[in-house]
Amino acid sequence: MPQLPLHALRRLWRRLWGMLPASALPFRLRLSGLVRRGLRLAPWLARDILHDPDDPVTYRAWLARHHPPPDRAAIAAHIAALPARPLISVVMPVYNAPAAHLREAIESVRAQLYPHWELCIADDASPAPHVARLLAEAAAGDARIRWVRRERNGHISAATNTALGLAGGEFVALMDHDDRLPEHALYAVAAELAAHPDAVLVYSDEDKLDARGERYGPYFKPDFDPDLLLQQNLVSHLGVFRRDVLMAVGGLREGFEGSQDHDLALRIAAACGPARIRHIPHILYHWRQAAGAESFSQTALDRCARASHRAITEALEQGRQGQAPLPRLEPALPGTSYWRLVWPLPEPAPLVSVIIPTRDGAALLEACVAGLLGRTDYPAIEVLIVDNGSTAPETFALFDRLRGDGRVRILPAPGPFNYSALNNRAAAEARGSVLLLLNNDVEVIGPGWLREMVSQLLRPGVGAVGARLLYADGRLQHGGVVVGQGSVAGHYLPLAERDATGHVGSLILAREVSAATAACLAVRREAFAAVGGLDEAALPVAFNDIDLCLRLGEAGWRLLWTPFAELYHRESATRGEDVTLAKARRFAGEIGHMQQRWGARLHRDPFANPNLDFSRPMPVLAASPPRFSPWMG
Repeated sequence: MPQLPLHALRRLWRRLWGMLPASALPFRLRLSGLVRRGLRLAPWLARDILHDPDDPVTYRAWLARHHPPPDRAAIAAHIAALPARPLISVVMPVYNAPAAHLREAIESVRAQLYPHWELCIADDASPAPHVARLLAEAAAGDARIRWVRRERNGHISAATNTALGLAGGEFVALMDHDDRLPEHALYAVAAELAAHPDAVLVYSDEDKLDARGERYGPYFKPDFDPDLLLQQNLVSHLGVFRRDVLMAVGGLREGFEGSQDHDLALRIAAACGPARIRHIPHILYHWRQAAGAESFSQTALDRCARASHRAITEALEQGRQGQAPLPRLEPALPGTSYWRLVWPLPEPAPLVSVIIPTRDGAALLEACVAGLLGRTDYPAIEVLIVDNGSTAPETFALFDRLRGDGRVRILPAPGPFNYSALNNRAAAEARGSVLLLLNNDVEVIGPGWLREMVSQLLRPGVGAVGARLLYADGRLQHGGVVVGQGSVAGHYLPLAERDATGHVGSLILAREVSAATAACLAVRREAFAAVGGLDEAALPVAFNDIDLCLRLGEAGWRLLWTPFAELYHRESATRGEDVTLAKARRFAGEIGHMQQRWGARLHRDPFANPNLDFSRPMPVLAASPPRFSPWMG
């Protein structure tokens, strides 16, 4: 069946769907059912259109199917069996919150299945008289609720610190005055803390509440990624902090209003390190977006952006450890709070050894090398072309022309195709401290791609960097790799439109990945050598790049993908498809090796939230999301 333009259908569906008023909800549900039945013959299309996390009706239907009410009796039994039951202080600054929303926020804390909590509230001199009255009533009705009224309005950071002064818990959860916690939120945090008692920061997934209090707009987050935290507020909400560390870093800082929670997360992450930060891939916070009193971030976006810029800059300054200069911050996308960090290259720039295996395909190779040597602004390149038995006269004529450039070497490597062996052979003869594994069917688009990859690679702890690769029609070929997708691994959002931003900016932000394709992969030479290069014995053709990346990660190196190194890729244009019986057997053997070698590591990718399926051109809600039942563990 030919592929329909899914992106166009999806946009049309959203437009028609959005034209229906809220009062038409029953009709919308019936329409969804009709479309679902009509698409039974095209389930791949139905999944994309009708499992869209950005569609509120679809999202709520998915919640109803996969997130039934928690088993309260089982949770109570599990709480009783926990080795530790820390007191969690929920800290809430309040200013002129609408009565219904404030009451709802407080009641969502009182309804927590985990009983070891206290609610610490600071009224930031609200002029509305109902606020103090409501808070007094709440405190009188539950001894776990304490509140204080500030004499002067100090804004959210000062008010939060005042509320924090009331807290006595070992951990502190930050909550806004009009948001809601699901009843199992603090229990989930306590269970995570019991499993990881050295944790300093725990954060969860989140979604939003509309004007009617209905849920929409989920943010399904990856496990902790320090690069992503620099570019967007990954932690809030729900963010829970060890109180002694929170106090040691000085609490929330005044002057950072609008980005105060991002600033706090950056300082806590710097103080404790990534190993002590835990992510719960489950929605534990409902963030109201249409309250009567708008949040600071909705009314002062410019000031928020300045505060965010300052918070990130100061975090970078603190963590520079004598390195200079700092990266330049640029808005990653207009109208969002996302930042791009442009890292500088050292002077002089390190030599990059570009390794290109080839067998004939002279036109592709010529375009590839022309882009490298003529349209790339990186100053120090050598090109090692590994000739795996070319026979075409035009290929040899091309080699003769390329030998005239002192930056190019041709390495004869006849014999059966073994991608791993070809790259290992060239790596042994490379002179550069950076290896760039590059397919001969990759074409340069703009001049700055290699600067971006190398500048990211040279940061402390980074072992390899992958690029954004596009098919000739502009759709996405490679946005990073998700391990466990398919039999072993699969590309992230393949065939996404070129202007797609991904889930909450995932396609426009540099981020950590478990693996990236070696069609264009920059690797530190020392890291490549330390893990033994590519596995030419067990993985001669397929999955050798995935295995390399996983071994780099196992050795402690971080793997990054950047959207700012963008190239075209005509995937496997010269090698052909694996269609013969011998190739099929070899491929099956490589799958078996990967599954045996990596086992449980392939079951969950920490950088791809399990509530979403990333195998389509747009993220869709997972058909079988993980059950949230830690009491069964």
